Amino acid sequence: MPAEKLALKEKIGYGFGDAASSMFWKLFSMYLMFFYTDVFGISAAVVGTMFLVTRIWDAVFDPLVGIVADRTETRWGKFRPYLLWMAAPFGVIGVLTFTTPALGAAGKVAYAYLTYSLMMTVYSTINVPYASLMGVMTADGSERTALATFRFIFAFGGSFLVLGIAKPLADFFAGLAPRGVDPRLGWQLSAAVIAVLALVFFLLTFAWTRERIRPISGERAGLGRDVKDLLENRPWFILLGAGIATIFFNSMRDGVAIYYFKYVIVERQAFAFLGLTVPPSTLYFVLGQAANIAGVILAKPVADRIGKKLTYLGAMASATVFSLAFYRVGPDSLVMIFALQAVTSVAAGIIFPLLWSMYADTADYSEWRAGRRATGLVFSAASMSQKLGWAVGGALVGVLLAAFGFQANVVQGAHTLRGIRLLFSIFPAAGAGLSALFMLVYPLDERLNRQIAGELAERRAAAPHA
Repeated sequence: MPAEKLALKEKIGYGFGDAASSMFWKLFSMYLMFFYTDVFGISAAVVGTMFLVTRIWDAVFDPLVGIVADRTETRWGKFRPYLLWMAAPFGVIGVLTFTTPALGAAGKVAYAYLTYSLMMTVYSTINVPYASLMGVMTADGSERTALATFRFIFAFGGSFLVLGIAKPLADFFAGLAPRGVDPRLGWQLSAAVIAVLALVFFLLTFAWTRERIRPISGERAGLGRDVKDLLENRPWFILLGAGIATIFFNSMRDGVAIYYFKYVIVERQAFAFLGLTVPPSTLYFVLGQAANIAGVILAKPVADRIGKKLTYLGAMASATVFSLAFYRVGPDSLVMIFALQAVTSVAAGIIFPLLWSMYADTADYSEWRAGRRATGLVFSAASMSQKLGWAVGGALVGVLLAAFGFQANVVQGAHTLRGIRLLFSIFPAAGAGLSALFMLVYPLDERLNRQIAGELAERRAAAPHA
């Protein structure tokens, strides 16, 4: 099968899309629980329940988006138009999510449910088509891994940017309030800056990418057949499990990290950078994103040498060991905490481009086995796994914080501090270990992927297209 090389501009354009998504994803995973409990003013238990309810619905919604996107026909293709249509709503609702209304306790809970549910719905409507786009830009396996590598370099770059500026900007804008420091205004305006950047990045992705793989004429069947094919796709199910476990690992680490620094380490020292006050937690987050980017860069050369499956397996096994080690480190050992953050984040960064490249492989597997392609439905599994893992992980952070006796903005007792340490180490390690176990039984190795790609190329060359 001849290689299909994509231009550098197109790879960069594709990367911009996940920079946009990841800026808000990281803002939510790192700061939203903290925003709701310490700024917005609702309890951790209520937030945990809200995360579970809304994210499970959101995960169920993802396949619906994939089904609709598979059946979308425009002059721009199936998936690219959603980047154009949904970019502005994505930014506006993102700002509303970080807006604190002048309401009572019940009104605030209702507002939080409404805005967060809308945000996750819009996130699905733009992110599922974006993820599916990689599956129709090229059929070349190596180029797909390259696309996924660009995607996650930009994703972690966007996350890096947000973790570097979100809280410092929130603190800066809070100080501009007319009646003294107001963190509510600070977080709202900080989210607005991030929303504008996300809008620009999505529009660049729309403008700089193209869809090339078209359905073979006559291959389209009804929804029932698509779902049946998906349910018979064993590699898809295994990746679904691995993806859920991986996002659980990340959401637990991310969701509790700000609490770990505020209440366990008790940040006393801050650093000045470009006129902004930077706490140690921000340095920790930025270091993690830099290490994630290093892992993403390592993914393709390592996978080209030993295969995607073995690379993924080794990375998740390493992340398990490093996460367990966090529990043994004392709060005064900042150097060791930062070192463990670096190596854990490298391991975590490696798996993300591999996971999304492997989803494209499962779409090929489905077409190879069933004779028909449903890229959007297959790729919606990736987004669904993120939402389910995030739902379980995020909900557990809130519920377990409450179970360990957490109360916002007070000195925590020994039992609560131990619980925060467990949520920061042992629980994420369990998610990483489970992801590695799923990968042990994943059946699509490099040899079979090459065979599938070659046979599909022959079929497409011989058949008319829709």
